[in-house]
Amino acid sequence: MLLKQISVFVENRHGAIRDIAGVLANAGINIRAMSIADTADFGIVRLIVDKRKEALSALRENGMTVKETDVLALSVPDRPGAMYEALTALAASEVMIEYSYGFVSPINGEATCILRCDDQEKALGCLTSKGFKLLTAEEIK
Repeated sequence: MLLKQISVFVENRHGAIRDIAGVLANAGINIRAMSIADTADFGIVRLIVDKRKEALSALRENGMTVKETDVLALSVPDRPGAMYEALTALAASEVMIEYSYGFVSPINGEATCILRCDDQEKALGCLTSKGFKLLTAEEIK
């Protein structure tokens, strides 16, 4: 089954991702999965959201350039080799993967977001001081 992904094209600048998240938050739209790719000048934020049509409208109304793309959501068992088996099947059919991103199932009713920041120590201190819960590698199942 195919599903629609939203791609938002943005300047590579501080706050660009926050702006997208803010537009969606103000429209009552939940981000289910997100991937960010960048070059020196621009980035592409790929999103799976709970209300796609509303998200497209809200982003466009706020002057953002968006595109829809068909994607597959592959579910594999949580065990070593499961992803390898799926990729082997695709390779045998000469299917090449252009890009991929993933997310972990919710833990205790909370979503997990993996972040890479330019200053990890500063990000850690900031989030901890604001009371956000940070998970250890062992807590991510």
